[in-house]
Amino acid sequence: MKTSKMPQPASSAIVERDGRYLLVLRTKPPSDAMYAFPGGRGEPGESPAETALRELFEETGLRAEKPVLFATYDLPGHEDGPGSQSFFLSVFKVKADENAVAVAADDAASVGWYTAGEIEKMPAPDSVRECIRRLEAERAELSA
Repeated sequence: MKTSKMPQPASSAIVERDGRYLLVLRTKPPSDAMYAFPGGRGEPGESPAETALRELFEETGLRAEKPVLFATYDLPGHEDGPGSQSFFLSVFKVKADENAVAVAADDAASVGWYTAGEIEKMPAPDSVRECIRRLEAERAELSA
């Protein structure tokens, strides 16, 4: 008989500067060897917004504020079996100091600022691609 595990809460943070988005190269599952927004698993008693801000700081050294929920995703586990954890991902737009420098830390192999066009050609989760498309559509509307 299959037992269904509750999805684990996870959050990520979108930081944008001058049309470029901050991504980290992941070193751990579920998105290892992929570029994604800084983020990770929630800790007990932590709100999704608190998780996004904490993970952003742990992975990049950037402190942010004013998290605004942008998207949510039900992410299934990668197969039945050990380690196949599903996640409920909350993605927040956040405000970070424009002059602060992001530095890879924790489980991020590297960090960088990328345009939407560059991200399209990089290995990235579908959730990141969808968020980038929505963000770019918003930018286009605002500049119209």
